[in-house]
Amino acid sequence: MASRAAVNRSGAARRILLLLPTRPVTRSLLAAVTTRSVTTLPSASTYPSRQRNKLPQPRQQGQQQPSSLQQRTYHSTTHPPPPGPFTPAETSLLTTALTSHVPVHGFTLQSLTLAARDLSLLDISPSFLGPAPIARLIHFHLYTTRTTLSSLAAQHTDLLSGLTIPEKVELLTWLRLKQNEPIIQHWQQALAVLAQPSHVPTAVKELAMLADEVYYLAGDKSVDPSWYTKRGALSGIYAAAELFMTTDKSEGFQETRRFLRRRLQEAEELGGAVKGVGEWVGFTASAGINVLRSKGVRI
Repeated sequence: MASRAAVNRSGAARRILLLLPTRPVTRSLLAAVTTRSVTTLPSASTYPSRQRNKLPQPRQQGQQQPSSLQQRTYHSTTHPPPPGPFTPAETSLLTTALTSHVPVHGFTLQSLTLAARDLSLLDISPSFLGPAPIARLIHFHLYTTRTTLSSLAAQHTDLLSGLTIPEKVELLTWLRLKQNEPIIQHWQQALAVLAQPSHVPTAVKELAMLADEVYYLAGDKSVDPSWYTKRGALSGIYAAAELFMTTDKSEGFQETRRFLRRRLQEAEELGGAVKGVGEWVGFTASAGINVLRSKGVRI
């Protein structure tokens, strides 16, 4: 019975094959059938467009994973700095306005127009700065004073050598404040522009980058949570000192320097007592605001 069933199945298979369309058996077809009859695992060459994931290499003993806090992307000494936010044409116009006309006319369209005339440009040339040319001019001042701080530090190497990091932070912050001296009578006007909601992100970003630049030039190498608290506190202290300077009538702005020193000393003394950035910055900001209000500044 078993042999008869096998014969029946064989006959049925032959009838099915007869119903299929015929295809001449060629050498290539025979080779393809022979190859497919061999069961193999797909290799990487089977899917050339698909890349295999590489397994992570084991870390050698004693090798430490670099921390993201140790990577200062915009302080590289082996690569050129990234391009700035201003084109060469904008830089030429804004530099002329800032050095020649802002000290007299303030951060105004008049300063930009006069700068365009100095460069033999049309009076409408400031329009290529965008919809907010005044804010662009103020941003240029913030950007250039921050990026030239390293050259100022190089000129005062004799003063910086031998100082502790907090003392270097104070001196570098003071050098940055002194860069406002030529335009200080117009700086409250500039701060009012920066306080507008559309310009706050730019102002906050520049302030944060300035604080980091100061600590970098001071030689701060910390990678613990104090990295944030120190920079956050310095941002608040600098903003308060900058506003204080606009009302300072003392010779050489010495009252501003004493204000800066007191705020930094208070932050240094209370740095270990506070719990985070918000509390530390909140203290320095409130202390600075109280002093500014006593000076008649409306804040």
